Amino acid sequence: MEQIEQFMDGKGKGGHDKGKWIRIGLIALIFFGTALNYLDRQVLSLLKPMLQAEFSWTDGEFARFGSSFQIAAAVALLGVGWFIDKVGVRWGYGLAVAVWSLAGMAHAAATSVQQFVMARISLAVAESVNTPAAIKAAATYLPVQERSIGIGVINSASNIGAILAPLLVPIIAVAYGWKFAFVATGALGFVWLILWYFGTRNLTIYGADELDGEAQKKDGAGKNQSISWAKLIKEKRTQAVVGAKILTDAVWWFVLFWSPDFFARQFNLGQSDIGYPTAVVFVLAALGALTSGFIFPLLLAKGKSPNAARKLSMFCYALLILPLPLALYAPNEWVAALIIGLGLFAHQGFSTNIFGMTADIIPASRVGSVIAMGALAGNLSGALMLEFTGWALDTGLGYTPMFIMSAMAYLLALAWIHFVQPELKIVNDQ
Repeated sequence: MEQIEQFMDGKGKGGHDKGKWIRIGLIALIFFGTALNYLDRQVLSLLKPMLQAEFSWTDGEFARFGSSFQIAAAVALLGVGWFIDKVGVRWGYGLAVAVWSLAGMAHAAATSVQQFVMARISLAVAESVNTPAAIKAAATYLPVQERSIGIGVINSASNIGAILAPLLVPIIAVAYGWKFAFVATGALGFVWLILWYFGTRNLTIYGADELDGEAQKKDGAGKNQSISWAKLIKEKRTQAVVGAKILTDAVWWFVLFWSPDFFARQFNLGQSDIGYPTAVVFVLAALGALTSGFIFPLLLAKGKSPNAARKLSMFCYALLILPLPLALYAPNEWVAALIIGLGLFAHQGFSTNIFGMTADIIPASRVGSVIAMGALAGNLSGALMLEFTGWALDTGLGYTPMFIMSAMAYLLALAWIHFVQPELKIVNDQ
């Protein structure tokens, strides 16, 4: 609470900070940029009934749109950090939003599977800039005492975008057609760009001097120490994180991409009806994100070791997702939405603990690289999951295999973590 009051009062180094409202505006702009990021990527999956009726796609072809997005995003992650460092946050993030907005609008002009795939790849590459740019913006333009609050607000925006998309896109598509849905959501990015240009002109740089000073203290030469990914992946700690991301991220991408089709197929819902149960799913996911940090410190306060507290937290969330296959037998879409939503609630809790574990057991200088490796692996496993779903639907297996796999993924991830790291050793502690 003291930090929030300090942020709002603008009290940092040197007393009253005249730039507090500029910094608050920066956080708001990145928040809405991140929300647009998730809104734009969901438009295609929400329009599946209309698009499949018009283009006669198979489920395998539709899966290709999702997997191409995931693979392109994974490859782009290899160069995104370099791009943002080279161009800078202000111009780099602005350019990314412009490109992904154009790519979103380009879907309206596509008439073949290949053209839709190209639009998805362009969208994925540009959207991959979002998270690295957001974190770098917080590190560069927010004083250290305000960064945690700013990053926390920004991180919640992905859930807002995932909630708004199913509420808005089907309504727009039914009223004005599917092409206008792509154009309207893409155009929001250009409104945001105007605000970004004028709202970021007078930012003060805080992070560069502080980070340089911190680096000099640590290695004595003012040079950042780095380690190759080839060496990192040989470490058991890295393997624990990457393995857990491979198993659990596949579930997130599966639900994000295929849940509108599940509701349409399972409960015979039309284009105008699939948005509401989908929104319920992501409201519960947002609640999971907001509450996911409570169990671990509570267990520590009760005397559990960090190792036991972290793994017990993960176990609790892994149990919550076990009922997921019951959604296949739900009497209506609302009960199914609550069951799937509970699953994503659990996913957010488990994911938060993966990030917390990473911050605890990986040396601070390597955390960014390990998180990037985990994200890349998670995108690739998501691509495989989306392709497998398309194949399962085309061959008549339905959604049963994916729901069973998703329910078991978190217990398997916890078992993998415990196998690779029987004792989590905290290295970042004060």
